[in-house]
Amino acid sequence: MSFFRRPDYQSDTTQFINQLKEKKPELDKQQQAGRALLWDKQVDRDVWSEYNEGRVAQKPYVYQTNS
Repeated sequence: MSFFRRPDYQSDTTQFINQLKEKKPELDKQQQAGRALLWDKQVDRDVWSEYNEGRVAQKPYVYQTNS
């Protein structure tokens, strides 16, 4: 055992999360459903490459008005 180990210490945040998961066991599935809704998407690589090819290079000094 390590000399510096604090025996069974849990922060207030960890205790809160553990209590919340005990009260709402379906919380993990709801979080995964929310992530799938917004983030877990299939990327069409052909469309993405066409998008990147169509980009116009930005000038080094975008706020300079003199050409």
